[in-house]
Amino acid sequence: MIHLGLIGYPLGHSLSPKLHNAALGHCDLHGEYSLFPIEPDDLQGLKGLLERVRSGEVTGLNVTIPHKQNVIPFLDQLTETAEAIGAVNTIYRRNDILLGDNTDAPGFLADLDRFLATGPQRHGDTLNRNALILGAGGSARAVVYALLNGGWEVTIAARRIEQAQHLVDLFTNYGLQIADFTRTNIELANITLVVNTTPIGMAPDIDQSPWPENCPIPAQAAIYDLVYNPFETKFVKDARAQGLSAITGRGMLIEQAALAFELWTGRQVSRKIMSSAMEAF
Repeated sequence: MIHLGLIGYPLGHSLSPKLHNAALGHCDLHGEYSLFPIEPDDLQGLKGLLERVRSGEVTGLNVTIPHKQNVIPFLDQLTETAEAIGAVNTIYRRNDILLGDNTDAPGFLADLDRFLATGPQRHGDTLNRNALILGAGGSARAVVYALLNGGWEVTIAARRIEQAQHLVDLFTNYGLQIADFTRTNIELANITLVVNTTPIGMAPDIDQSPWPENCPIPAQAAIYDLVYNPFETKFVKDARAQGLSAITGRGMLIEQAALAFELWTGRQVSRKIMSSAMEAF
């Protein structure tokens, strides 16, 4: 039996069980996908769960906030992508080696490219590639990595400037910029993409937005909010009210989940199957 699951805290909002259980059923695989809520400081709980993967009791795990970096010391090896990003969202075993990978980056880029090519504003290849990233945590690392490899200029705006600086240092050869909404006037005229990588606006706090009040959203920007629950976040609603193209991270969730599922099982699953499972939510 295949045992899969998600590490994070809190996990009440997660749609991952619906996606992966649908994938297991579609591929005629006997298994289950469970939630493993582990509090931020519970490193022993984290270590114990990863030992279950090492022993083969658990086949593979996804990792979300706040453990994308916390799991690294307990792993034997990181893939090239996870190493470059410095964060893990997928864990599996190969030849008795516990591996950490990151499918967030390719999952995000695949969905972003589709969004920019088919969205109402059809930015496509004419897009001036200047992105503003809100947040500097584990998800931001994957997004920044994907954008830099996609030829984007990237600016980081985070409440914790030291965390943003650490992200800049991680990609020191790319010339990332740091902006602070509370201390400086961010030059928004050239921003064509805003990506929220923070959990602000996630259920149950659906009346919150990561975008600061009294600051206009760039008029020419596409908005990508990694939060996928609720279906339409306040940030996305506000952007659409201004006539901007805006989506949540549901497409990215499906893409990264499908990539992780293939790593665990060796089986490819249709994105439509996962999408249908999500739409039933």
